[in-house]
Amino acid sequence: MAELKTKLNDASVTKFLEGVADERRRRDCVTIVGLMSKITKCEPKMWGSSIVGFGIRRYKYATGREIDWMLVGFSPRKQDLTLYLVTGFPMREELLAKLGKHKTGKACLYIRTLDDIHVPTLTKLITESVKQAAKAG
Repeated sequence: MAELKTKLNDASVTKFLEGVADERRRRDCVTIVGLMSKITKCEPKMWGSSIVGFGIRRYKYATGREIDWMLVGFSPRKQDLTLYLVTGFPMREELLAKLGKHKTGKACLYIRTLDDIHVPTLTKLITESVKQAAKAG
């Protein structure tokens, strides 16, 4: 079985975020770090070379394979800010409907900028995701 490439490491979150070229994107990242830190009560840590994650849980695939993974996290990708959240909690669709301009993937939320969304709704979405992850992990 292939080894997971995205692992918790000791790289500097501050140095990584300082390397975000776009000033607005960098400010948004700092705001997201504040939100996720407050909600998880965890310090940000680097996962791989480009994901900032918070907390750790044991994730079990349907196949039975288990890995260590973050409770929540994000990455300032070129196109969008990508937030890694848990799916499958009751309020998810309702919160997404109130969030503002965004796209979703399987377990990802894509936003261009925090100016495009309702930040209090994002806070609730992250909070519910963390609760679900804590139950599952």
